[in-house]
Formats: sequence, C-alpha cells, structure tokens
Amino acid sequence: MDLFTIFFFLTLIFSIIIHEVSHGYAAEMLGDPTARLQGRLTLNPIPHIDPIGSILLPAILVLTHAPFLFGWAKPVPYNPYNLRNQKWGEAIVAGAGPGTNILLALVFGLVVRFGLGTLPSTFITFAGIIVFVNILLAFFNLLPIPPLDGSKLLKSVLPFGASMAYQRFETMLMRGGLLVLFLFFWLVILLIGPYFSALLSFLFTLFTGAPMSIVFS
Repeated sequence: MDLFTIFFFLTLIFSIIIHEVSHGYAAEMLGDPTARLQGRLTLNPIPHIDPIGSILLPAILVLTHAPFLFGWAKPVPYNPYNLRNQKWGEAIVAGAGPGTNILLALVFGLVVRFGLGTLPSTFITFAGIIVFVNILLAFFNLLPIPPLDGSKLLKSVLPFGASMAYQRFETMLMRGGLLVLFLFFWLVILLIGPYFSALLSFLFTLFTGAPMSIVFS
C-alpha cells in the first residue's frame, strides 16, 4: 500500500466523520442537544467509527480498486421533535453533512487551482485527494435513496401524499436489513455508475481548474 492510498483511506474516514458531526452541529443549532449529550460533537474518530462501514468495507474497496466507494460512520443521533423548525429542520440537518463536504472540496480546490505548478506536486496530489473524496461523499449522499441524506431532502420537498409513500418505501427497504440495502445500492451504482463518474470528473475540474489526469499525474 503506497502513501497516496493510505492518505486516500484516511481522508475518506475523517471526511465521513466530519460529515456526521456536521449533522449533529446543525441539530444543536436548531435546538436539539441529543448529539452533544451523547458525546458525538467531537472530531475524535473513536465515538464515530463503525468497524465495518468506516474501516473494513472502505479498505476492501480501495485496495481492490473497486469502481465505487461506499462507507459510513455511526449516524449522529438527533431528535427531530426537538428541532425548532419543524417544516425544514430535518432537511437542514440532512443537508449539513453534504454541505460541509462541498465546503471542504471548495477550499482544497482553491489550493489546487492556485498552487498547481508552484506548490510541491505531492502536496497538490494530497489536496486533490481531499477534493475528490469530499465531492464523492457530498454527491453520493445527495442521491435520493434511503437512508442517504438526499432521501430526507426529497421527503421535505415532496407533497404530503408523495412524501408518505416515499416514507413507506424507505421503511420497507430498511426492514430488509444490511444485505438488502447493500444489494439495492449495488444495483443503483450499476445503473448510474458511468453517469455518476462523469459528474465527479466534471465537478473535480470545476472545483480545481484542472482535470484529474493532471492533478494526479
């Protein structure tokens, strides 16, 4: 395992953790202290790590050069009934995770954009990895598939009847267990994988001002 693979793996883990902590902070700002009371408003990875979703599965996918990455941390808990904004509160909490990933991608994208050709190539590659991982996490989580953040955002904007129908579909899918959920994701990735990869490539160039072939050369 080379240095860049190790850095990629560590970036994935910590970006997932930052994503989850952002959900907790958004809930805290909206009046729900659940995450804070359970010690989850911390960047210490130990309370957040799920042995399978945060370490084992991402490591297998990275080492086998799988065409997609999939992983998760322990979800940061919150009580939607404590949120001051009952109409949009859950959507705000759901959007905080992808929003933070996009912010990180923008910041390090600027590092690549203005540092390419002047900063050391290794540093640019590290920054490019951070951009790629956070774009990946943000837009993967924005897919309107249960239990991703995109599903919560979709429920918030759907008419009441459609939202309830979607809620029933989500409940049915979640009752199937981890294997059914994983198979569902696998099917979705097979269907949209090429389009999603093209989107990631476009966004990477948009954020950094350079294609991945140059940043990672």
